Amino acid sequence: MTEADQKTESPVDARALLKDLQGRFDVFRNFSPLAIGIDKQLIAQEPDLNRKALRLALRSHTMSTRYLKEMQTASMRLNLDASAAGEVTDEARTHSGEMLRERFKKQAEQRKAEQESARAAQEAARAEQRRLEKLSQLTEKFGRRTN
Repeated sequence: MTEADQKTESPVDARALLKDLQGRFDVFRNFSPLAIGIDKQLIAQEPDLNRKALRLALRSHTMSTRYLKEMQTASMRLNLDASAAGEVTDEARTHSGEMLRERFKKQAEQRKAEQESARAAQEAARAEQRRLEKLSQLTEKFGRRTN
């Protein structure tokens, strides 16, 4: 097996790569808006970087809540060295806001469904308890007449 084959067969660990990027670059650590084409800058610095892992790591990073919140308020995108790389467009800000609203709405709906499920389970448990108490009362009432 050649070295290239081993590289393509090795497992893609995007989380480890993202953690490494956050440790090495302030723009990742601070969740600053990244320059368009930041992947090309990273590959230029590290040509052996697994492109699939990089793509997954960047997607994970740019879809994080902290990154989206930063995109809403920031005015400039940054290169790896934290130099300005262009403005954050109004369209990008709007998109970030929409993504956050959808995410928070979905989380609220999940919490509400979980609360309703828990409430239904509690009600079912109370109903079962009442049924068992009734059965116990009936057993006591009619179980004594065995003379």
